[in-house]
Amino acid sequence: MKGRVLHTLSQRPALTGSGVTLDAIAREAAGWDQRALIAVPAGDTGQVGKLLEDEIYRLEFSGEEAAGQAALQFPVPGMSDVMPYTSTRFSRMTDEELRSYRAAWREILARAVEEFEPDIIHAHHAWLLSATLKDIAADTPVIVHGHGTGLRQLSLCPHLADEVREGCRRNDLFVVLHEEHARLYREEYDLSEDQVAIVGAGYREDLFHCNDAGGDRGDSILYAGKLSESKGVGALLDAFELLRARRPGARLQIAGGGTGEETELLMERMKTFGGNLVYHGRVDQPRLAELMRSCSVFVLPSFFEGLPLVLVEALACGCRPVCTDLPGVRSGILPHLPGVLDTVAMPAMKTVDQPDPDALPGFSKDLADTLERALDETSPHSGEDPARLLSPFTWQAVFGRIETAWLRLTS
Repeated sequence: MKGRVLHTLSQRPALTGSGVTLDAIAREAAGWDQRALIAVPAGDTGQVGKLLEDEIYRLEFSGEEAAGQAALQFPVPGMSDVMPYTSTRFSRMTDEELRSYRAAWREILARAVEEFEPDIIHAHHAWLLSATLKDIAADTPVIVHGHGTGLRQLSLCPHLADEVREGCRRNDLFVVLHEEHARLYREEYDLSEDQVAIVGAGYREDLFHCNDAGGDRGDSILYAGKLSESKGVGALLDAFELLRARRPGARLQIAGGGTGEETELLMERMKTFGGNLVYHGRVDQPRLAELMRSCSVFVLPSFFEGLPLVLVEALACGCRPVCTDLPGVRSGILPHLPGVLDTVAMPAMKTVDQPDPDALPGFSKDLADTLERALDETSPHSGEDPARLLSPFTWQAVFGRIETAWLRLTS
Protein backbone atom coordinates (compact mmCIF):
# COMPACT_ATOMS: atom_id res chain seq x y z
CA MET A 1 0.00 0.00 0.00
CA LYS A 2 1.16 3.53 -0.80
CA GLY A 3 -0.18 4.90 2.48
CA ARG A 4 -3.24 5.42 4.66
CA VAL A 5 -5.85 8.01 3.66
CA LEU A 6 -8.90 9.06 5.67
CA HIS A 7 -11.72 10.61 3.61
CA THR A 8 -14.21 12.89 5.36
CA LEU A 9 -17.62 14.07 4.13
CA SER A 10 -20.11 15.80 6.44
CA GLN A 11 -23.03 14.94 4.13
CA ARG A 12 -24.71 11.75 3.00
CA PRO A 13 -22.57 9.99 0.37
CA ALA A 14 -23.63 9.21 -3.23
CA LEU A 15 -26.60 11.62 -3.29
CA THR A 16 -24.73 14.82 -4.17
CA GLY A 17 -21.86 15.89 -6.41
CA SER A 18 -19.37 15.79 -3.55
CA GLY A 19 -20.62 12.31 -2.61
CA VAL A 20 -20.12 11.11 -6.18
CA THR A 21 -16.62 12.62 -6.09
CA LEU A 22 -15.78 10.83 -2.82
CA ASP A 23 -17.05 7.54 -4.25
CA ALA A 24 -14.98 7.96 -7.42
CA ILE A 25 -11.78 8.88 -5.56
CA ALA A 26 -12.18 5.88 -3.26
CA ARG A 27 -12.60 3.58 -6.27
CA GLU A 28 -9.54 4.99 -8.03
CA ALA A 29 -7.35 4.89 -4.90
CA ALA A 30 -7.16 1.10 -4.83
CA GLY A 31 -3.44 1.21 -4.03
CA TRP A 32 -4.08 3.02 -0.73
CA ASP A 33 -5.35 1.76 2.62
CA GLN A 34 -8.55 3.79 3.05
CA ARG A 35 -11.16 4.69 5.63
CA ALA A 36 -14.09 7.10 5.27
CA LEU A 37 -15.92 9.26 7.79
CA ILE A 38 -19.44 10.21 6.62
CA ALA A 39 -22.81 11.51 7.82
CA VAL A 40 -25.87 9.24 7.62
CA PRO A 41 -29.42 9.22 8.93
CA ALA A 42 -29.97 6.66 11.68
CA GLY A 43 -30.53 3.22 10.23
CA ASP A 44 -28.65 3.96 6.97
CA THR A 45 -25.28 2.27 6.51
CA GLY A 46 -24.05 4.48 3.66
CA GLN A 47 -21.55 3.26 1.08
CA VAL A 48 -18.27 4.68 -0.22
CA GLY A 49 -16.62 3.13 -3.27
CA LYS A 50 -15.68 -0.46 -2.54
CA LEU A 51 -14.89 0.11 1.14
CA LEU A 52 -16.13 -2.58 3.51
CA GLU A 53 -18.69 -1.75 6.17
CA ASP A 54 -16.10 -1.79 8.96
CA GLU A 55 -13.89 0.62 6.97
CA ILE A 56 -16.46 3.41 7.25
CA TYR A 57 -17.02 5.61 10.31
CA ARG A 58 -20.57 6.95 10.45
CA LEU A 59 -21.96 9.88 12.40
CA GLU A 60 -25.69 9.28 12.73
CA PHE A 61 -28.31 12.02 12.56
CA SER A 62 -32.06 11.67 13.04
CA GLY A 63 -33.81 9.99 10.15
CA GLU A 64 -37.09 8.36 9.21
CA GLU A 65 -36.11 5.24 11.12
CA ALA A 66 -34.45 4.65 14.50
CA ALA A 67 -34.20 8.39 15.19
CA GLY A 68 -33.81 7.81 18.93
CA GLN A 69 -30.55 5.94 18.34
CA ALA A 70 -28.89 8.83 16.48
CA ALA A 71 -26.03 10.80 17.98
CA LEU A 72 -27.64 14.02 16.77
CA GLN A 73 -31.38 14.62 16.94
CA PHE A 74 -31.78 16.61 13.73
CA PRO A 75 -31.40 15.71 10.03
CA VAL A 76 -28.00 15.79 8.30
CA PRO A 77 -27.15 19.44 7.49
CA GLY A 78 -26.63 20.05 3.78
CA MET A 79 -24.18 22.29 1.98
CA SER A 80 -27.11 23.58 -0.10
CA ASP A 81 -30.36 24.91 1.33
CA VAL A 82 -32.36 22.42 -0.76
CA MET A 83 -30.96 18.89 -0.69
CA PRO A 84 -32.23 15.70 -2.40
CA TYR A 85 -33.04 14.37 1.08
CA THR A 86 -34.47 15.72 4.33
CA SER A 87 -31.81 18.04 5.72
CA THR A 88 -31.03 20.85 8.15
CA ARG A 89 -29.96 24.31 6.98
CA PHE A 90 -26.80 25.62 8.60
CA SER A 91 -28.24 29.14 8.51
CA ARG A 92 -31.15 28.02 10.73
CA MET A 93 -29.27 25.85 13.24
CA THR A 94 -29.57 26.92 16.86
CA ASP A 95 -26.52 27.53 19.06
CA GLU A 96 -27.21 24.24 20.84
CA GLU A 97 -27.46 22.33 17.54
CA LEU A 98 -24.17 23.84 16.34
CA ARG A 99 -22.49 23.01 19.67
CA SER A 100 -23.62 19.37 19.53
CA TYR A 101 -22.74 19.16 15.81
CA ARG A 102 -19.15 20.31 16.43
CA ALA A 103 -18.73 18.05 19.47
CA ALA A 104 -20.04 14.95 17.71
CA TRP A 105 -17.75 15.36 14.72
CA ARG A 106 -14.74 15.99 16.95
CA GLU A 107 -15.46 12.84 18.93
CA ILE A 108 -15.82 10.49 15.95
CA LEU A 109 -12.92 12.15 14.11
CA ALA A 110 -10.65 11.66 17.14
CA ARG A 111 -11.60 7.98 17.25
CA ALA A 112 -10.93 7.52 13.52
CA VAL A 113 -7.53 9.22 13.75
CA GLU A 114 -6.51 7.23 16.83
CA GLU A 115 -7.58 3.87 15.40
CA PHE A 116 -6.50 4.31 11.77
CA GLU A 117 -3.49 6.65 12.13
CA PRO A 118 -3.88 8.16 8.63
CA ASP A 119 -0.90 9.44 6.69
CA ILE A 120 -3.17 12.03 5.07
CA ILE A 121 -6.75 13.29 5.42
CA HIS A 122 -8.76 14.20 2.31
CA ALA A 123 -11.68 16.36 3.49
CA HIS A 124 -14.61 17.37 1.31
CA HIS A 125 -16.00 20.92 1.64
CA ALA A 126 -14.26 23.93 3.15
CA TRP A 127 -16.70 24.16 6.01
CA LEU A 128 -17.11 23.36 9.72
CA LEU A 129 -15.73 19.80 9.76
CA SER A 130 -12.66 20.80 7.74
CA ALA A 131 -12.13 23.72 10.12
CA THR A 132 -11.67 21.32 13.06
CA LEU A 133 -9.30 18.78 11.49
CA LYS A 134 -6.05 20.34 12.68
CA ASP A 135 -7.41 20.47 16.25
CA ILE A 136 -7.59 16.67 16.20
CA ALA A 137 -4.79 15.75 13.76
CA ALA A 138 -2.29 18.58 14.09
CA ASP A 139 0.62 16.66 12.53
CA THR A 140 -1.32 14.93 9.73
CA PRO A 141 -1.34 16.57 6.28
CA VAL A 142 -4.87 17.67 5.35
CA ILE A 143 -6.23 18.37 1.87
CA VAL A 144 -9.53 20.25 1.62
CA HIS A 145 -11.52 19.45 -1.53
CA GLY A 146 -13.49 22.59 -2.39
CA HIS A 147 -16.75 22.00 -4.27
CA GLY A 148 -17.93 25.62 -4.26
CA THR A 149 -20.73 25.26 -1.75
CA GLY A 150 -18.48 26.32 1.12
CA LEU A 151 -18.12 29.66 -0.64
CA ARG A 152 -21.91 29.98 -0.76
CA GLN A 153 -22.30 29.06 2.92
CA LEU A 154 -19.88 31.82 3.90
CA SER A 155 -22.38 34.35 2.57
CA LEU A 156 -25.44 32.52 3.95
CA CYS A 157 -23.91 32.05 7.44
CA PRO A 158 -21.81 35.16 8.22
CA HIS A 159 -21.91 34.24 11.93
CA LEU A 160 -19.83 31.13 11.13
CA ALA A 161 -17.51 32.67 8.53
CA ASP A 162 -14.61 33.65 10.80
CA GLU A 163 -14.55 30.23 12.48
CA VAL A 164 -14.53 28.47 9.12
CA ARG A 165 -11.91 30.70 7.51
CA GLU A 166 -9.51 30.56 10.45
CA GLY A 167 -9.85 26.80 10.87
CA CYS A 168 -9.68 25.86 7.20
CA ARG A 169 -6.64 27.97 6.34
CA ARG A 170 -4.57 25.90 8.80
CA ASN A 171 -4.88 22.92 6.46
CA ASP A 172 -2.09 22.10 4.05
CA LEU A 173 -3.68 22.27 0.61
CA PHE A 174 -6.97 23.10 -1.12
CA VAL A 175 -7.82 21.20 -4.30
CA VAL A 176 -10.49 22.91 -6.39
CA LEU A 177 -12.47 22.48 -9.57
CA HIS A 178 -11.32 25.29 -11.88
CA GLU A 179 -9.36 28.54 -12.14
CA GLU A 180 -12.19 30.82 -11.00
CA HIS A 181 -12.63 28.62 -7.93
CA ALA A 182 -8.91 28.86 -7.21
CA ARG A 183 -9.12 32.65 -7.25
CA LEU A 184 -12.19 32.74 -4.98
CA TYR A 185 -10.76 30.29 -2.44
CA ARG A 186 -7.50 32.24 -2.27
CA GLU A 187 -9.44 35.44 -1.65
CA GLU A 188 -12.08 34.11 0.77
CA TYR A 189 -9.76 31.94 2.88
CA ASP A 190 -6.63 34.13 2.56
CA LEU A 191 -4.56 31.38 0.95
CA SER A 192 -1.23 31.61 -0.85
CA GLU A 193 -0.75 30.48 -4.46
CA ASP A 194 0.98 27.31 -3.23
CA GLN A 195 -1.99 26.35 -1.02
CA VAL A 196 -4.39 25.86 -3.96
CA ALA A 197 -4.26 23.30 -6.79
CA ILE A 198 -6.76 22.74 -9.60
CA VAL A 199 -7.80 19.10 -10.08
CA GLY A 200 -11.13 19.39 -11.94
CA ALA A 201 -13.96 16.85 -11.80
CA GLY A 202 -14.63 13.61 -13.63
CA TYR A 203 -17.18 11.17 -14.95
CA ARG A 204 -17.47 7.38 -14.99
CA GLU A 205 -16.65 6.09 -18.47
CA ASP A 206 -18.14 2.68 -17.64
CA LEU A 207 -21.57 4.26 -17.09
CA PHE A 208 -21.71 7.33 -19.31
CA HIS A 209 -21.17 6.45 -22.97
CA CYS A 210 -23.01 6.12 -26.30
CA ASN A 211 -22.43 2.41 -26.81
CA ASP A 212 -26.04 1.32 -26.40
CA ALA A 213 -27.84 4.52 -27.35
CA GLY A 214 -31.16 4.15 -29.15
CA GLY A 215 -32.19 5.62 -32.50
CA ASP A 216 -34.00 8.93 -33.00
CA ARG A 217 -34.12 10.82 -29.72
CA GLY A 218 -36.66 13.34 -31.01
CA ASP A 219 -37.39 16.66 -29.28
CA SER A 220 -36.57 15.26 -25.88
CA ILE A 221 -34.88 17.41 -23.20
CA LEU A 222 -33.52 16.13 -19.87
CA TYR A 223 -32.90 17.95 -16.60
CA ALA A 224 -31.30 16.10 -13.68
CA GLY A 225 -30.67 17.67 -10.31
CA LYS A 226 -32.32 19.08 -7.23
CA LEU A 227 -35.80 20.52 -7.59
CA SER A 228 -35.11 24.04 -6.40
CA GLU A 229 -35.31 27.61 -7.63
CA SER A 230 -31.55 28.09 -7.25
CA LYS A 231 -31.11 25.25 -9.76
CA GLY A 232 -33.28 27.23 -12.18
CA VAL A 233 -36.09 24.68 -12.30
CA GLY A 234 -38.83 27.31 -12.10
CA ALA A 235 -37.23 29.26 -14.93
CA LEU A 236 -36.86 26.02 -16.92
CA LEU A 237 -40.59 25.35 -16.62
CA ASP A 238 -41.27 28.90 -17.87
CA ALA A 239 -38.93 28.30 -20.80
CA PHE A 240 -40.46 24.93 -21.62
CA GLU A 241 -43.92 26.50 -21.68
CA LEU A 242 -42.67 28.91 -24.37
CA LEU A 243 -40.92 26.10 -26.27
CA ARG A 244 -43.95 23.80 -26.18
CA ALA A 245 -46.03 26.51 -27.86
CA ARG A 246 -43.60 26.42 -30.80
CA ARG A 247 -42.92 22.66 -30.78
CA PRO A 248 -45.96 20.80 -29.43
CA GLY A 249 -44.12 17.49 -29.63
CA ALA A 250 -41.30 18.60 -27.34
CA ARG A 251 -40.94 16.58 -24.16
CA LEU A 252 -39.16 17.54 -20.93
CA GLN A 253 -37.88 14.75 -18.69
CA ILE A 254 -36.92 15.60 -15.11
CA ALA A 255 -34.92 13.41 -12.74
CA GLY A 256 -34.18 14.51 -9.21
CA GLY A 257 -35.71 15.32 -5.88
CA GLY A 258 -35.81 17.73 -3.02
CA THR A 259 -37.67 18.54 0.17
CA GLY A 260 -39.71 21.39 1.55
CA GLU A 261 -42.31 23.81 0.24
CA GLU A 262 -40.17 25.01 -2.66
CA THR A 263 -39.87 21.51 -4.10
CA GLU A 264 -43.55 20.78 -3.51
CA LEU A 265 -44.60 23.90 -5.43
CA LEU A 266 -42.37 22.98 -8.37
CA MET A 267 -43.76 19.45 -8.44
CA GLU A 268 -47.33 20.74 -8.46
CA ARG A 269 -46.51 22.96 -11.39
CA MET A 270 -44.84 20.09 -13.26
CA LYS A 271 -48.17 18.23 -13.21
CA THR A 272 -49.78 20.94 -15.38
CA PHE A 273 -47.71 19.94 -18.42
CA GLY A 274 -49.47 16.63 -18.91
CA GLY A 275 -47.75 14.18 -21.25
CA ASN A 276 -45.17 16.76 -22.34
CA LEU A 277 -43.35 16.37 -19.01
CA VAL A 278 -42.17 13.09 -17.50
CA TYR A 279 -40.97 13.07 -13.89
CA HIS A 280 -38.69 10.16 -12.96
CA GLY A 281 -37.98 11.07 -9.33
CA ARG A 282 -34.54 10.59 -7.89
CA VAL A 283 -32.43 8.17 -9.96
CA ASP A 284 -29.07 6.47 -9.49
CA GLN A 285 -26.18 6.99 -11.90
CA PRO A 286 -26.84 3.95 -14.13
CA ARG A 287 -30.44 5.07 -14.65
CA LEU A 288 -29.31 8.66 -15.27
CA ALA A 289 -26.98 7.42 -18.00
CA GLU A 290 -29.87 5.53 -19.62
CA LEU A 291 -32.01 8.66 -19.62
CA MET A 292 -29.19 10.69 -21.14
CA ARG A 293 -28.82 8.19 -23.96
CA SER A 294 -32.53 8.60 -24.76
CA CYS A 295 -32.59 12.42 -24.96
CA SER A 296 -31.32 14.92 -27.52
CA VAL A 297 -30.56 17.81 -25.16
CA PHE A 298 -29.49 18.05 -21.53
CA VAL A 299 -30.28 21.34 -19.75
CA LEU A 300 -28.71 22.79 -16.60
CA PRO A 301 -30.31 26.21 -15.90
CA SER A 302 -28.65 26.54 -12.48
CA PHE A 303 -27.71 29.89 -10.96
CA PHE A 304 -24.86 28.47 -8.84
CA GLU A 305 -22.55 25.51 -9.47
CA GLY A 306 -18.97 24.41 -8.91
CA LEU A 307 -17.83 22.41 -11.92
CA PRO A 308 -21.01 20.70 -13.17
CA LEU A 309 -19.67 17.33 -14.28
CA VAL A 310 -23.22 16.34 -15.23
CA LEU A 311 -22.58 18.31 -18.45
CA VAL A 312 -19.62 16.05 -19.23
CA GLU A 313 -21.72 12.97 -18.44
CA ALA A 314 -24.39 14.23 -20.85
CA LEU A 315 -21.82 14.83 -23.60
CA ALA A 316 -20.44 11.32 -23.13
CA CYS A 317 -23.97 9.96 -23.70
CA GLY A 318 -24.50 11.97 -26.89
CA CYS A 319 -26.67 14.76 -25.46
CA ARG A 320 -26.09 18.36 -26.47
CA PRO A 321 -25.82 20.36 -23.21
CA VAL A 322 -27.47 23.74 -22.65
CA CYS A 323 -26.46 25.56 -19.48
CA THR A 324 -26.18 28.94 -17.86
CA ASP A 325 -22.95 30.82 -18.38
CA LEU A 326 -21.51 29.75 -15.04
CA PRO A 327 -17.93 30.58 -14.00
CA GLY A 328 -17.12 26.88 -13.68
CA VAL A 329 -18.34 26.24 -17.22
CA ARG A 330 -16.35 29.18 -18.62
CA SER A 331 -13.06 28.27 -16.98
CA GLY A 332 -13.39 24.53 -16.36
CA ILE A 333 -15.22 23.12 -19.38
CA LEU A 334 -15.38 25.45 -22.38
CA PRO A 335 -11.57 25.69 -22.84
CA HIS A 336 -11.45 21.89 -23.23
CA LEU A 337 -14.72 21.48 -25.16
CA PRO A 338 -15.18 24.48 -27.47
CA GLY A 339 -18.29 24.46 -29.63
CA VAL A 340 -19.99 21.42 -28.09
CA LEU A 341 -22.35 23.07 -25.62
CA ASP A 342 -24.63 26.11 -25.67
CA THR A 343 -24.73 28.70 -22.89
CA VAL A 344 -27.36 31.18 -21.75
CA ALA A 345 -26.35 34.47 -20.12
CA MET A 346 -26.97 34.60 -16.37
CA PRO A 347 -29.76 36.90 -15.20
CA ALA A 348 -29.08 39.74 -12.79
CA MET A 349 -28.66 38.21 -9.33
CA LYS A 350 -30.00 39.37 -5.93
CA THR A 351 -27.90 36.94 -3.88
CA VAL A 352 -25.22 34.38 -4.60
CA ASP A 353 -27.79 31.86 -5.91
CA GLN A 354 -31.08 33.78 -6.21
CA PRO A 355 -31.86 35.81 -9.37
CA ASP A 356 -33.62 39.15 -9.53
CA PRO A 357 -37.29 38.23 -10.22
CA ASP A 358 -37.53 41.08 -12.76
CA ALA A 359 -34.78 39.43 -14.83
CA LEU A 360 -36.37 35.98 -14.99
CA PRO A 361 -38.82 36.51 -17.92
CA GLY A 362 -35.96 37.56 -20.21
CA PHE A 363 -33.79 34.71 -18.98
CA SER A 364 -36.55 32.13 -19.61
CA LYS A 365 -37.09 33.45 -23.15
CA ASP A 366 -33.35 33.20 -23.87
CA LEU A 367 -33.34 29.68 -22.44
CA ALA A 368 -36.29 28.63 -24.63
CA ASP A 369 -34.56 30.04 -27.73
CA THR A 370 -31.31 28.24 -26.89
CA LEU A 371 -33.09 24.94 -26.26
CA GLU A 372 -34.82 25.20 -29.64
CA ARG A 373 -31.51 25.82 -31.42
CA ALA A 374 -29.92 22.89 -29.57
CA LEU A 375 -32.72 20.56 -30.66
CA ASP A 376 -31.96 21.50 -34.27
CA GLU A 377 -28.23 20.79 -33.90
CA THR A 378 -26.55 17.54 -34.89
CA SER A 379 -24.37 15.42 -32.60
CA PRO A 380 -22.58 17.46 -29.91
CA HIS A 381 -19.27 15.78 -30.74
CA SER A 382 -19.02 17.14 -34.30
CA GLY A 383 -17.77 13.78 -35.53
CA GLU A 384 -14.97 13.53 -32.95
CA ASP A 385 -14.46 10.52 -30.70
CA PRO A 386 -16.21 11.43 -27.42
CA ALA A 387 -13.77 9.34 -25.34
CA ARG A 388 -10.80 11.33 -26.72
CA LEU A 389 -12.65 14.63 -26.43
CA LEU A 390 -13.52 14.03 -22.79
CA SER A 391 -10.23 12.42 -21.69
CA PRO A 392 -9.29 15.34 -19.35
CA PHE A 393 -12.48 14.65 -17.38
CA THR A 394 -12.09 10.95 -16.60
CA TRP A 395 -11.83 10.08 -12.92
CA GLN A 396 -8.53 8.38 -13.69
CA ALA A 397 -7.14 11.71 -14.89
CA VAL A 398 -8.63 13.64 -11.95
CA PHE A 399 -7.35 11.13 -9.40
CA GLY A 400 -3.90 11.26 -10.97
CA ARG A 401 -3.77 14.96 -10.07
CA ILE A 402 -5.09 14.28 -6.56
CA GLU A 403 -2.69 11.41 -5.93
CA THR A 404 0.24 13.60 -6.95
CA ALA A 405 -0.74 15.93 -4.10
CA TRP A 406 -1.14 13.03 -1.64
CA LEU A 407 2.32 11.69 -2.47
CA ARG A 408 3.93 15.12 -2.24
CA LEU A 409 2.44 15.81 1.20
CA THR A 410 3.27 12.37 2.62
CA SER A 411 6.81 12.05 1.26
